[in-house]
Amino acid sequence: MLTFSAPAKINLFLHVIGRRQDGYHLLQTVFRFLDFSDELRFAVRTDGVVKLHTPTSGVPEEQDLCVRAAKLLKQESGVSQGADISLQKKIPMGGGLGGGSSDAATTLLALNQMWDVNWDKDQLIELGLQLGADVPIFVFGQNAFAEGIGEKLASVELPSAWYLVLMPPVQVSTAEIFTSKELTRNTIPIRIPPFSIWQGHNDLESVVCQKYPLVARCLEWLKQLENTTIAAMSGSGACVFAEFPTEVAARTAFESIPADMSGFVARGLDYHPFYKSRE
Repeated sequence: MLTFSAPAKINLFLHVIGRRQDGYHLLQTVFRFLDFSDELRFAVRTDGVVKLHTPTSGVPEEQDLCVRAAKLLKQESGVSQGADISLQKKIPMGGGLGGGSSDAATTLLALNQMWDVNWDKDQLIELGLQLGADVPIFVFGQNAFAEGIGEKLASVELPSAWYLVLMPPVQVSTAEIFTSKELTRNTIPIRIPPFSIWQGHNDLESVVCQKYPLVARCLEWLKQLENTTIAAMSGSGACVFAEFPTEVAARTAFESIPADMSGFVARGLDYHPFYKSRE
């Protein structure tokens, strides 16, 4: 079996600037990859079967994003092969770190190679959008400024940074937050270039904090720390993060978190590991 990483992402800011007629929200955000990953293993099957050997509790196999990604690539490319898939989860579900989308993207990238489909990145991005709005960024493979529903991507260079990420023990429903009557959808669009990630904010943050007090408490704790450049919620939550210029600063903050909070420290990446390992 071959092993591939599926990294987490954070949104350094997330602005909701409008809504399409089909109900999808128009966004502006900056995605950053983290050195904190799920791990996927794949083996090619000759009988055409796609089999997930590590089902997630509460998620039927046919709804698992890895399985859906593999079957979609198989269907659209016309390959006859199948795959055995094993997934080791580290990224929390419902945390706003893109775990499921990252798993789906890594499945597309890995099987595109292992099945000798050899589609280019743009084809895989288009395919990934059928699986979820966050899948394209992981196929794109670089930190990016995103617009539209998250599929219009432009690479950005970000400074070296480390992150303390807190994981409140709740799962936030993205659909619930985006349909909330409290959500504002009229943030003035910014232009790229230039823009400053430090001038941004997360429009979903106040709505989530109101509905989930544990998220609010973790975020309040992060915002009182020193030496941080950003303290914000990622995506639609529940995870929140603080950015630090050095690993020492991030780990020092991590050592002081209250006993009833949990989290991790991760380095910000410039590239998805799939591409970095092939340079």
